[in-house]
Amino acid sequence: MDGSFAEGDPAALCGKRRQFGSRFLSDPARVFHHNAWDNVEWSEEQAAEAERKVQENSTQRVCQEKQVDYEINADKYWNDFYKIHENGFFKDRHWLFTEFPELAPSQNHLKSLLSENKRSEVYEYCRSGEDGSDLIMEEQHSCSSVSLEDKTQPPLMEESVTQKLRHLEVCANEFPGSSATYRILEVGCGVGNTVFPILQTNNDPSLFVYCCDFSSTAVELVKTNSAYDPSRCFAFVHDLCDEDKSYPMPENSLDVIILIFVLSAIIPDKMQNAINRLSRLLKPGGIMLLRDYGRYDMAQLRFKKGQCLSENFYVRGDGTRVYFFTQDELDTLFTTAGLEKVQNLVDRRLQVNRGKQLTMYRVWIQCKYRKPLVSSTS
Repeated sequence: MDGSFAEGDPAALCGKRRQFGSRFLSDPARVFHHNAWDNVEWSEEQAAEAERKVQENSTQRVCQEKQVDYEINADKYWNDFYKIHENGFFKDRHWLFTEFPELAPSQNHLKSLLSENKRSEVYEYCRSGEDGSDLIMEEQHSCSSVSLEDKTQPPLMEESVTQKLRHLEVCANEFPGSSATYRILEVGCGVGNTVFPILQTNNDPSLFVYCCDFSSTAVELVKTNSAYDPSRCFAFVHDLCDEDKSYPMPENSLDVIILIFVLSAIIPDKMQNAINRLSRLLKPGGIMLLRDYGRYDMAQLRFKKGQCLSENFYVRGDGTRVYFFTQDELDTLFTTAGLEKVQNLVDRRLQVNRGKQLTMYRVWIQCKYRKPLVSSTS
């Protein structure tokens, strides 16, 4: 969510969309021929102008009294948002299955995880920009001739044994979804735009999906949705920053945790503890998936003076807040929590309003971080 709550929805433009898309703007004169362009490179002048705008809109900060109000009453502001918009604001995120194949475990998720590992290694070798601005599309699958099967077979066996042991341990105590063998948690589920596509796409009876949100109004909208099935899903209200409030599932019980445009909504000082707690819920080999706002996204540049709470952290007109990340900041959050990088990419998109002849430069960051099979202290 941003200044106008326009999310990055990389929907298919023709047929099945390849990861991060493949429509490139080679002729600037054709910019209004399509609604969006992928992997758009910024000029030095454009980057400098973006930095100037952020410096300008950050000079006047929100007063401390108001900042305290936005923190203490954060749930109220989000409840008000969902009372106004209900389930008609965001579109279902069917694009998630392209970006995150881990959400479809019936399609051999272990193979997908291993393939992603290899693509991430190749990407790190092939890319030319430290900030990810020179993103190589499709992460250059053909750059390496190393045999994936030979290199990853031992970890596959180890993970299989580890997961079976963990499953036996978890099933010793009953909790929602305890009989499932593949468990997904979405944090910041809103009205279910991620959860319901997952449940509708995957009919695997061994799958169980948890979803939580800070807003009790949003959770109630999830529960009253006709697609909500308590035998496959458990929705609950949860404050990501409340360290005294426990999750309804034990540690080492989740295969996937999803964070889609949610970490940016909490105060930066509380982000690390939130990720630390979530990391403990993952099984060894489990993965955390994130997509969120990147530094100098269009939404950040549109904020006016007086909306800045702290560096790169802003409040919208409705009282909800948003932070704009760098790749390094997210890498620090995840690795400090003991997770290992699988993917950390910048997705730069040029969206176009052909009717109004407007161009909108979006910057999102997409991450995948896995919990090691064996802890570093072992």
